[in-house]
Amino acid sequence: MWTVYILYSVKRDRYYIGYTGDELTVRIRKHNTNHKGFTGGAGDWELKYSEVFDDKLSAHRRELQLKGWKSRIKLESLISGSGHSGF
Repeated sequence: MWTVYILYSVKRDRYYIGYTGDELTVRIRKHNTNHKGFTGGAGDWELKYSEVFDDKLSAHRRELQLKGWKSRIKLESLISGSGHSGF
């Protein structure tokens, strides 16, 4: 099982889109550690949305689609209208 997810950091006022084959709670914990990279150092990333896929290719395609939107408004619309939210 593969999961596409959207995280939000209040500290940075930014969204992060990713996908993983790991358990989602474990992956989010990793994002909240102090490491190099986009999510490192903020420590306040929260799950706002997730979708589950049967295969890695489908999850990766969906991640790229969401990243391709480059629109905060579209992401927030997806998050607020979903039944998959992680609020």
